[in-house]
Amino acid sequence: MARLHNLGFPRIGAHRELKFAQESYWKGESSAESLQLTASTLRKRNLTLQNDLGLDWIPVGDFSLYDQVLDTSFLLGHLPRRFRHEQDIPTLDQYFRVARGRSRQGAPVAAGEMTKWFDTNYHYIVPEFEADTRFTLNAEKLLNEAQEAADLGIPFKPVVLGPLSYLFLGKEKDNGINKLDLLDQLLPIYAALLARLSEAGAQWVQLDEPILALDLDATWQRAFQQAYSTLAESSEALPRILLATYFGALQDNLPLALGLPVQGLHLDAVRGKSEVPHALAEWPNDKVLSLGVIDGRNIWRTDLNDVLSWLEPIHAQLGERLWVAPSCSLLHVPVTLNDENQLDPELKSWLSFAEQKLQELALLGRALNEGRAAVQAELDANAEVINSRRTSDRVTRTTVQQRLQGLTKSLFERQSPYVVRAELQRERFRLPAYPTTTIGSFPQTPDIRQARRRLRAGEIDSVTYEQEMKTQITLAVREQEDYELDVLVHGEAERNDMVEYFGEQLDGYAFTRFGWVQSYGSRCVKPPFIYGDVARPQAMTVAWSAFAQSLTDKPMKGMLTGPITMLQWAFVRDDQPRQVTAQQIALALRDEVEDLEAAGIGMIQVDEPAFREGLPLRRGDWAHYLAWSVQAFRLSTAGVRDDTQIHTHMCYSEFNDIMAAIADLDADVITIETSRSDMELLDAFNDFAYPNEIGPGVYDIHSPNEPAVERMVKLMQLAAERIPAERLWVNPDCGLKTRQWDEVRHALRNMVEAAKQLRVGTAQPTFDQGADLRQETTA
Repeated sequence: MARLHNLGFPRIGAHRELKFAQESYWKGESSAESLQLTASTLRKRNLTLQNDLGLDWIPVGDFSLYDQVLDTSFLLGHLPRRFRHEQDIPTLDQYFRVARGRSRQGAPVAAGEMTKWFDTNYHYIVPEFEADTRFTLNAEKLLNEAQEAADLGIPFKPVVLGPLSYLFLGKEKDNGINKLDLLDQLLPIYAALLARLSEAGAQWVQLDEPILALDLDATWQRAFQQAYSTLAESSEALPRILLATYFGALQDNLPLALGLPVQGLHLDAVRGKSEVPHALAEWPNDKVLSLGVIDGRNIWRTDLNDVLSWLEPIHAQLGERLWVAPSCSLLHVPVTLNDENQLDPELKSWLSFAEQKLQELALLGRALNEGRAAVQAELDANAEVINSRRTSDRVTRTTVQQRLQGLTKSLFERQSPYVVRAELQRERFRLPAYPTTTIGSFPQTPDIRQARRRLRAGEIDSVTYEQEMKTQITLAVREQEDYELDVLVHGEAERNDMVEYFGEQLDGYAFTRFGWVQSYGSRCVKPPFIYGDVARPQAMTVAWSAFAQSLTDKPMKGMLTGPITMLQWAFVRDDQPRQVTAQQIALALRDEVEDLEAAGIGMIQVDEPAFREGLPLRRGDWAHYLAWSVQAFRLSTAGVRDDTQIHTHMCYSEFNDIMAAIADLDADVITIETSRSDMELLDAFNDFAYPNEIGPGVYDIHSPNEPAVERMVKLMQLAAERIPAERLWVNPDCGLKTRQWDEVRHALRNMVEAAKQLRVGTAQPTFDQGADLRQETTA
């Protein structure tokens, strides 16, 4: 009998119950007990759902109140130094202080750094390793969740981030330390944890080691052998270890993984299917092989007949030593399709969310264990759906295909190089030194959300809604003028989400009502899905930006989401190369950019926060991705005049190793997140002469803490050591959508004051049109 299991389930709830409970607690509107009750209810619901579907092993420990990596830090008793001196703060509040910088109790403090989880849009809190880092086991949360499952009679499998991945994903904060040196101290903690879980009744423990899908040098490979040999020697017979890898093929790390002394190994058989035959050839007779055959990263129905034809001979070879699962945790897809009653029926039939993916898994299990005949009707229905998508005339658009075929090299190039454009833009806008701006969005107030809900419910008409949004835009413009910002934005009151808003207006995109996915903490996004060729039927933002510009004499930025982010933050069709879809989106955005320029908008920001997120996990694959992603951005932006200034924005990723590609985007101005890392990202400029203008974010918008003027001045002074002052902008590190207006007012007034202090003794920036600005950058 093949066994069925799951690596993880979404924790937010089908209707974002966890989000609202978190935010209610943070605001002081509800108690810690109320938050924990909501969490417990969601956990039990998830466990029961998976048990009812017949899974043999169901994960516990995959549920988190903010982030699973932060949970691991608390499991290991590991807090950054700045949090350790306040011992009397309740654990829950200490937890949220690390995540957000503030909670109900304890003084405000700098939050932990946040960055992308591999190549997903999920963000994790980065562990910080210091010279005095020590670990102590703090397993109560995990043990309590195991007990919850045991009380329900559910066969549970604890899920824990493995020791090597935990160390690899953290950062060394003190000079002279090597995080891998902490392994010897960490392994006894993991051994003690395994023993405690065994006592709690766990027969299997899933240790996640996703870094095995990355390039690892010999030191880290040896560390894997050391770590798992040590755990094998120190642990009892139970629990057995299922080592879980995902997000890609293991390639040169496959022999390493196959040789580790663990009782089971999970492979991503969606992204790494081609290496499964090699694993089978080497597979010992006493180990479990888990194959992730249901895509945990996308929302398309699985071709079950095709998967079965591939799995059946493997099942014949391995029997009960074959486990079948999704490719990775289902954290990255929405919870359920059951409530999507407004979705086009044909499109809905092509989709599968977390609950439906487990139903597919259960069907595969029945087909393997009972024979196809037992589920033939369901398999026939699946084949019909798969074929309907392949043959639908809704997928291909002749005009889009023809336009792609007509692309020429000139469409990817601005008319003049940056040094020429910069002089023309300086003359047009006449900005002061250290010009101030924001990233684009302003608070989405209850009034804005209510107006959007009323429009969708038919309680108000589009004219009334438009007038309400114009009122909100006017408010945002007047506020910015009051703060004395130099370059304004319209505030994006009319936008529900930076991708969904555009997806709703583009052909080839569709959207759901409840398809929420966690991005970080309580921040959830509702990605559209791309089912066919992409085109823009009409202008999407021009009227809003033109109205905002009519309210002020200051420059007003037009705000768009870039082609790579529109790709990465949607569920993308899997029937053509991603780069083709990116070019289609780029052409649609190019039309919008040119229409904004024609409407008198002289600055246009095309945001690409997901640019690095799309980077393949293996360096050998980077060049191909960077080439087509840069080309997609340039295709969307290169059609404007020299005196039109193109901005872009990136956040919460590591950019240091792709700075050349970012420069190749040829945006006139880039704004990036640097505040949580104390401008660490700017270390890249010690070795790379960034040629254009840059706005390193001077304060963390995800923390409710008010940024101090002195700190922002210091951060910009650090930036000026790497980038000439005449090419520096002052801005927050991300959009202000999730903040409150009172927070925004204080923060932006402080930011403008910081810029004024920086300008003291600074001449008006000038550009030598003939100078090579790459040579002007100093370390």
